[in-house]
Amino acid sequence: MLNNKKILLGITGGIAAYKCAHLVRLFVKQNAEVKVILTKAASEFITPQTLSVLSKNTVITDFFDSNHNWNNHVKLAEWADVFLIAPLTTNTLSKMANGLCDNVLLATYLSSKNKTIVAPAMDLEMYQHTTTKQNLEKIVSFGNLIIPPETGELASGLVGEGRMAEPENILLFLKHFFLKNLPLNGKKALVNAGPTYEAIDPVRFIGNRSSGKMGIAIAETLSKMGAEVTLVLGPSSEEVNDTAINLIKVESAEEMLNACLKNFEHQQIVICSAAVADYKAEKVSQLKIKKKDDKLSLKFIKTTDILAELGKLKTTQYLIGFALETENLLEYANQKLKNKNLDIIIANLTSDENKVFGSDKNKITIIDKHNKITNFELTTKHIASINIVNYILDFISTSSVTKNDF
Repeated sequence: MLNNKKILLGITGGIAAYKCAHLVRLFVKQNAEVKVILTKAASEFITPQTLSVLSKNTVITDFFDSNHNWNNHVKLAEWADVFLIAPLTTNTLSKMANGLCDNVLLATYLSSKNKTIVAPAMDLEMYQHTTTKQNLEKIVSFGNLIIPPETGELASGLVGEGRMAEPENILLFLKHFFLKNLPLNGKKALVNAGPTYEAIDPVRFIGNRSSGKMGIAIAETLSKMGAEVTLVLGPSSEEVNDTAINLIKVESAEEMLNACLKNFEHQQIVICSAAVADYKAEKVSQLKIKKKDDKLSLKFIKTTDILAELGKLKTTQYLIGFALETENLLEYANQKLKNKNLDIIIANLTSDENKVFGSDKNKITIIDKHNKITNFELTTKHIASINIVNYILDFISTSSVTKNDF
């Protein structure tokens, strides 16, 4: 899979650097050509000699070698098919986000025209810090890819998110990358997002506060991972920047239902994140309702439950829904998971901490049909979308029966 691929591995000064010996060994076993850049701090955790023996190449630690020959970072960047920085520390992340260049690793990064992939590794509080989240978001906007850290025991003794992805998982990520690598290459995904507006008269409507940001982020992440994405978007003011996405704009719940039904059959993954109106006016006035009395009574009827309808039609699709609640989050999300024949549900509780609607951030809990519950910290919706899609991929890969020869 990695035969003759040129992998440039940049190792920064975190305790997870010790795992890079195993990582290099895995790459070499896959017949990849590996070169290593080691920062001064990283050499406190793993030696250049070890990495040189394993990679079969001289390890670069500075702009000049011991014979005062210049290590040409520009040629090094041009040589690589991919530049992998693992572990990525908070310090190096900050420098990448702000264009600082005080070592050969950063000079090579700034000279690289090829894809850079990073595997963050830091302690729980550092990873959760606002600045860290902002810097991750910033380097993603530059076109870099993130291999999300895993949850487990950290060097401090805390247990939580921040562990560098295990070498085997990094290898898998690169295998997908070089397949164009994208894990969803050749697959189709349907996403709905945003609010729906239900007319009362030609002027007024009933809606909700959904911005569509979460669903748009999911659609764009699916597209970046290779999927052919159809996005059914309600009346949102948010822009969809990925022109590869097939965008269908709708307004009402009925229009969204029809668009989803029309595009459902040949999808492998269907994610329903839209905040669809549960009720609509029984009768829509053809003329503007004039203000006459102190009170106005309107009669409402239920809209068709889009997620439930798709659950009835599901055959080979992986169907994922969202549950936004103000209380009893796990109870209501589990009910929805079972009642609507879902594979996975993304649960989020709207609160002062997690406002969800209109916010750029979200704190999610993922529950799958095997009763596995995974909690994530408050993060940007972009990072949350990466977490969601990676979870779906992992769920699919570990399913006892894989649908569609996925």
